[in-house]
Amino acid sequence: QVQLVESGGGLVQTGGSLRLSCAASGRIFRVNAMGWYRQHPGKQRELVASITSDDSTKYADSVKGRFTIGRDNAKNSVYLQMNSLKPEDTAVYYCNAERVLTSTPWGEYDYWGQGTQVTVSS
Repeated sequence: QVQLVESGGGLVQTGGSLRLSCAASGRIFRVNAMGWYRQHPGKQRELVASITSDDSTKYADSVKGRFTIGRDNAKNSVYLQMNSLKPEDTAVYYCNAERVLTSTPWGEYDYWGQGTQVTVSS
């Protein structure tokens, strides 16, 4: 069974930096895209950044120029470097793996991490 394990959340002051990491484990043959989403209290989950297996990236307008996403295909891992953090970046951040080809069970599935809290104080 595939699991995503996240790390790196925490409390930081405005203007500070944090790096989130996520690693997928299990019987994985291929991962199409990996990404980070976030959810503010009372709001829907939204895309922060994503990266495909050929390193094509996408960012939310609100984080362009401040956040950088990268992945290690060999390790099925993804990171999110967050710089110049603002109070409005405060949210629970979720790692996502899209169209994971796995043998247990066989097929392509999407997976989510458990979420990690990021809090930016003003």
